[in-house]
Amino acid sequence: MSTTTPYSASQPGRTAALLVYGLYLLSIPSFALFALVGVIVALAGRDGASPLARSHLDEQVRIWFVAFWWTVGLALLGLVGWLTTVILIGFVLLGIAGIGGFILFLWFTVKSLLGLLALLDNRPR
Repeated sequence: MSTTTPYSASQPGRTAALLVYGLYLLSIPSFALFALVGVIVALAGRDGASPLARSHLDEQVRIWFVAFWWTVGLALLGLVGWLTTVILIGFVLLGIAGIGGFILFLWFTVKSLLGLLALLDNRPR
């Protein structure tokens, strides 16, 4: 009689999804370097992954791209803010960019943590 555990090897790609969630959560102290490594692992691990793992890997790639493009937009807003500090409106733009960056940081962390918990419960994303 064989019993399977939630961590069974019958789900190819599960280890990659767990690794990516770990890298995403560790990206906070690494200044997003581990997030970049994580999205590369997620892209590489999607081929041959089980449907459950594939749903997590696809969501991890989506989370990274959303965060990337928001970061680009907020960086551009910060640049415009820095250039317009001479006319004082730049300070408002810098504040908006800073608050937006903090919200993006929280969103990325919460999405990664909730995804990890869903994977550990064998729930798709």
